[in-house]
Amino acid sequence: MWLSVLGLLLGIALGLLTDMQIPPEYADYLSIAVLASLDTLFGGIRAHLQGVYDDKVFVSGFFFNIVLAAALAFIGVHLGVDLYLAAIFAFGVRLFQNIAVIRRILLTKWAEKKEVRELQG
Repeated sequence: MWLSVLGLLLGIALGLLTDMQIPPEYADYLSIAVLASLDTLFGGIRAHLQGVYDDKVFVSGFFFNIVLAAALAFIGVHLGVDLYLAAIFAFGVRLFQNIAVIRRILLTKWAEKKEVRELQG
């Protein structure tokens, strides 16, 4: 799980330190790919906290989500329909759900540790 966070931080650092420009016609594809990867990252963190994390599921989901989102955007562009909005909505909802579950798990663990400290002290 920490490998994915390390990869995210490394990617952000490389992005900030290089002067690579993405052509504007690829902006929709890139934004959807980033959203899909963030969804998978937070899903992996959630799975780790719930004790059901699996590397194979994480890696396959990471690439599958990115390809699916980019394919939706590509098909939508060629059909003249903004299908990328469906991907943004779906991944955005899942992203916020994962963050909410992570928050609840962390708050529960924090409250349990606090309770144990109070009983010991």
